[in-house]
Amino acid sequence: MAESLYKQQAELANLIERYSVKDGVNATAIPSLFFIRRSNVTGPKHSVYKPSLCIIVQGAKEVWLAQERFRYSPADYLVSSVDLPVTGQVVEASSDIPYLALNLVFTPSQILEVLRDSEIRGGKKENAKRAMFVSPIELSMLDAVIRLARLLDNPKDIPVLAPLFTKEILYKVLQGQHGGTLEQIAIEGSSTNRIRDVIEQIKNNYDRSLRIEELAEKANMSVASLHRYFKEVTAMSPIQFQKQLRLQEARRLLLSEPTDAADVAFHVGYESPSQFSREYSRMFGFPPREDIKRLRAKYDQTD
Repeated sequence: MAESLYKQQAELANLIERYSVKDGVNATAIPSLFFIRRSNVTGPKHSVYKPSLCIIVQGAKEVWLAQERFRYSPADYLVSSVDLPVTGQVVEASSDIPYLALNLVFTPSQILEVLRDSEIRGGKKENAKRAMFVSPIELSMLDAVIRLARLLDNPKDIPVLAPLFTKEILYKVLQGQHGGTLEQIAIEGSSTNRIRDVIEQIKNNYDRSLRIEELAEKANMSVASLHRYFKEVTAMSPIQFQKQLRLQEARRLLLSEPTDAADVAFHVGYESPSQFSREYSRMFGFPPREDIKRLRAKYDQTD
């Protein structure tokens, strides 16, 4: 089995190398499939993971969700079942043996379709669980992933076969030891499904004052239940979640547009530039101006 797994990973590594035109995230002809290549270890990178499956075939990575660390390598796969602000770091990579991985984005409706067709668990509502998990990779899942990736060599087959192979991959995840966690995002009325709706509300209104009572009403929960389930799913409170979204967007704006920190602070919802600067420094390690200067210098060196 180990030899078969190695052969599959080698083939997948070859496909990722061929279709990765640069270091970083590479889109593919399959809209939901992305290839990632890194020639060296990286510092912490802040981002928001969409609901997705992540598989590494070379190297290793650590992902921090609030104070929880998830490490995975070619022996595992990682799933984020809802949108989650995280900090990720490639911890094993070199120019000779680059970090190679893929990311397959999915939607709750795709999960629901698999559940309806398979009746894996019967669609029972369960208590909310952490929306990120790492599981051991299996041959059957890797086989389906390779068949999906091979479609890049036959683009005309993508519209028909990519949805089928994606469905098979999600079916394998749902059959795994943490499949119940993924299942809950698609079950109408489950606590995880309702928290997903709250996450969507915060994402769409991250720059506005957060009214916990309104969120609780939307989720049909008490304020206490909302806090408890939200933290169970995301490892953070709604306020902390919103703060991470605000600060990540602020950093993106500062890096991509000619603007100053005070304007960006107001744009992302802060009323106090000094509070913004304190929280920015706490999250990224440097005040806004110094952080952006440092990042631009780093990018100039790699160009």
